[in-house]
Amino acid sequence: MAKSDRDEMQKEAKSEIVRLAEAVEGLTTAFSRANPAVEASDQPLLPANAAAFIYDVTLGTLRAVERVSAPPLDLLHGIDRTKATLLENTVRFAAGHSANNALLWGARGMGKSTLVKSIHGHLAAGAENPPALIEIHREDIASLPRLLHMIGSWDRPCILFCDDLSFNRPDQDFKALKSVLEGGLEGRPDNVIFYATSNRRHMLPRQMIDQEGATGIHPNEAMDETIALSDRFGLWLGFHPCDQADYLTIIDGYLAAFNLSPADDWRTSALNWSKTRGNRSGRTAWQFVQNLAGKLGKKVRF
Repeated sequence: MAKSDRDEMQKEAKSEIVRLAEAVEGLTTAFSRANPAVEASDQPLLPANAAAFIYDVTLGTLRAVERVSAPPLDLLHGIDRTKATLLENTVRFAAGHSANNALLWGARGMGKSTLVKSIHGHLAAGAENPPALIEIHREDIASLPRLLHMIGSWDRPCILFCDDLSFNRPDQDFKALKSVLEGGLEGRPDNVIFYATSNRRHMLPRQMIDQEGATGIHPNEAMDETIALSDRFGLWLGFHPCDQADYLTIIDGYLAAFNLSPADDWRTSALNWSKTRGNRSGRTAWQFVQNLAGKLGKKVRF
């Protein structure tokens, strides 16, 4: 091949590379403009009118929640003392005063996560600078330090919330959670508090309980570490199955709130409903009200 032909081919190849590079740069710019959330940044997108967010660990950003599903605070019955304690703690925190991280533990369906959302909604209503409720999934607990770095400089109080907290990877999850509760060189940012729910007081995974008597030099060390972690919560708020009176009071409150007027004796129906479910709880009461509203040709939601 002649030298002139080789030079021409090289020129064409360089031109093609330049065109490809320009095309890639153009696509990257267009994609970044259309999807600003994927740009590398420590500052998440914050819609001014958003009160609640879900942390997206894949993108490292916060996704705004348009509507938080939770009943008004005064419709939560049977947990009066617990409700008052957590509300007082959250009000102090929102005002910039000292407050404790809280672990809400106990019977399923008794409103642990609902209480957190309802208190947040109660404080956010009409507030100029309401606290932000940020939910992080239990599978993403290891990314807590990154989230703290993102929100630690905000001029807005933040309630971090993890529902049904458990540990799939104890080595990573324990370390990350300690940075929020007490440990870590930097400590927890002043504008952040952490609320978690669990069906068990010490957040012990079932496999840990099953292996309590396993052989080994120190078979209970992993269990002791988990218990020590739960001790780092300043507030332990217990939820217990409600009695019949509270169960009926919960339903009565819902019926009044949604203006439902059943013709028959709803109390007898409600008790029979709880028997078929095997328990009396706030969740069972709400499910009964939804079923009753459907029979009346209505739809209820918060």
